[in-house]
Amino acid sequence: MKYTARINIMPLNNLLDPQGKAVKQTLQSLKYSEISDVRIGKHIKLIIDASDEQSAKQIAEEISRKVLTNPVMEYFKINVCKFEVVE
Repeated sequence: MKYTARINIMPLNNLLDPQGKAVKQTLQSLKYSEISDVRIGKHIKLIIDASDEQSAKQIAEEISRKVLTNPVMEYFKINVCKFEVVE
């Protein structure tokens, strides 16, 4: 069965985020004063062939730890669901 794993990767909260800081400053210069913080991360989508949802999540977690993230600087969250073709 096919599953979609959506992985959101963000910089750790205690680390500086230069990209987020630059966007925040730009937004504030454009008079969006209600914006108090901006953090910029990555969104990755994997299509995984697995026997069940739990197996797909384990594969996505392993890939996230070994390949997609730097645990010293980033954390990740995974959402797995059955694969659906969207046209």
